[in-house]
Amino acid sequence: MTAPRAAQAPREPAPRVPGGAAAERRLHPVTPFRRAWAPVAVLVGWAAHDLDGAQRQLSRLTTTTLLAGLAVLLPAAALYGFLTWWFTRFAVTEAELRIRTGLLFRRTAHIRLERVQAIDVTQPLLARVAGVAKLRIDVIGTDKKDELAFLGAGEARALRAELLARAAGFAPETAHEVGEAPATRLLRVPPGVLAVSLLLTGATWGTLAAAVAVPAVLWMLTHNLWTVLATALPLAGAAGARSVGRFVADYDWTVAQSPDGLRLDHGLLDRAHETVPPGRVQTVRIVEPLLWRGRGWVRVELDVAGSSNSVLLPVAPREAAVAVIARVLPGVAVPPGAALSRPPRRAGWCRPLWWRGHGLAVTDAVFAARHGLLRRSLALVPHAKVQSVRLTQGPWQRARRVADVRVDTGANKTVTARLRDAGEAAELLRTQAERSRTGRRDARPDRWMAS
Repeated sequence: MTAPRAAQAPREPAPRVPGGAAAERRLHPVTPFRRAWAPVAVLVGWAAHDLDGAQRQLSRLTTTTLLAGLAVLLPAAALYGFLTWWFTRFAVTEAELRIRTGLLFRRTAHIRLERVQAIDVTQPLLARVAGVAKLRIDVIGTDKKDELAFLGAGEARALRAELLARAAGFAPETAHEVGEAPATRLLRVPPGVLAVSLLLTGATWGTLAAAVAVPAVLWMLTHNLWTVLATALPLAGAAGARSVGRFVADYDWTVAQSPDGLRLDHGLLDRAHETVPPGRVQTVRIVEPLLWRGRGWVRVELDVAGSSNSVLLPVAPREAAVAVIARVLPGVAVPPGAALSRPPRRAGWCRPLWWRGHGLAVTDAVFAARHGLLRRSLALVPHAKVQSVRLTQGPWQRARRVADVRVDTGANKTVTARLRDAGEAAELLRTQAERSRTGRRDARPDRWMAS
């Protein structure tokens, strides 16, 4: 049964050529301006790599030579941008999205619609001003994203809706009429809460302290300005990325429920519209930094096979986060802290003090493992997503009769239950393998927009 869609006027289908294949289309006419910067960027990169050499070369050039060089470079860059745009085309056929690119060396990407993992629409700041958007496509089994940059903002949303409709099983003749799935807002992170959460994060203050202290120490030791700058600039960039950068990227974070998955909208300058595809989440992690616990805040992270989506909620009250997790993992209840069993006390000989941060709970739906004493992280792996189970035991662990149980997921990530009693670990190894088999057998098929 297919979920209802928002009512809208039907659009004309893409023109077709004989044989049932869709006619090829080009990107938005603003695209050449974006690609024309590539030759200029190469020169800037060379100059940044060898500043002394670039200064020597520039000092030898006269004003006439510089003007002549610009008169050649700018038209060449414009021609490059135009040609790359002209030779980039895409088409939606009966079963795939086909993208042709390449000026000298041609490349054709055939993206099977049933293999589509997620389709995201992103709008950098200048793209928002120009009214265009970038369509980014995740495909199962590939690490690299294919993209269409740029399309008109309306065209990008319409194409996304059509591709998702076809991936859901709609007939090609009607997919263009389906429109974008309706969405219901579940949660919005207020900017004030986001700002306070960043101020209460130890990593933010750690990078800021390093950006101030390390250059000061280097200056006292070397009195060399270039050494100080070479160290201070990367540290200042890291501090900015940890604080201002994260605030700008996560600004106005909104989570909405739709038949094609959870939609994530965020960004102050560059606006991103991402989708968490249904049934494809391999692991959910609930992170609790030490200074957040008094306010009851958590951060929710994701592992999605073949997708770059890694954050579900940058900060939210625990109760609200648990409610959103229930939409990502239907039928899964987050185990409370009291339900997590600690390792035996003799595990303290393997990891003094920190062994208290480990915990484990196995329910009918998930394998839940916690680690961390100051920054707690609880990982939830649905049994159906477990690809393999391993027991590891070092010599010191054997002496203390404890072992680690590791579960591997389809996102090439591992969740570990550390320092469990050796007998418990052996039993867990056997039972978890059986739970994984039955979980995959009983799991619902992954389908877009299926209720």
